[in-house]
Amino acid sequence: MFSDFAFKIFEESIEKYHLKDDVSQEFNNPYPKEDISHLLYRKNWIDTVQWHYEDIIRDPNIEPVAALKLKRQIDASNQDRTDLVEFIDSYFLNKYQSVEKDKNATINTESPAWAIDRLSILALKIYHMQEEVNRTDASQDHIQKCQNKLNVLLEQKKDLCSAIDQLLEDIESGKKYMKVYKQMKMYNDNELNPVLRKAP
Repeated sequence: MFSDFAFKIFEESIEKYHLKDDVSQEFNNPYPKEDISHLLYRKNWIDTVQWHYEDIIRDPNIEPVAALKLKRQIDASNQDRTDLVEFIDSYFLNKYQSVEKDKNATINTESPAWAIDRLSILALKIYHMQEEVNRTDASQDHIQKCQNKLNVLLEQKKDLCSAIDQLLEDIESGKKYMKVYKQMKMYNDNELNPVLRKAP
């Protein structure tokens, strides 16, 4: 199933990141560029780095200049994340371009890649909640609460994987079809963001 395949790549990316656990570390993609694995690995790496950006920027003692720099890194990361989702959807559009739609075929509320985006984030939640469960310096109450949350996350993973695989199966059989809209982010665009437009 595609969801299991993707989740294993997300886990690989997360494990690799945490060997150094440094947002500035060099990124190396182990998969060839023409392979969907390459896009999935890159997608999760962006998510993983951004997860830690979000931790850092919440430091109450962060210097304002450092916080501003980090905020701009988060904005750039969000744009990269959106771009990767669109690349992954392009993969599916190409893969299923010759499928003949049923006359009663319907469109899904989200594209396959945006569902996979949620799976990537879920992989990070599971990893970090497992870290909390494994802590030896936390109270039993904390560990039990985190175990309960982890159980919910694992159930959510099961349901989301099932939904992704069902969606792809329905697209492949013509029961559903893909229609992808560009996200049209405005805040990074010099013409669409009024503040940037006024800047000298």
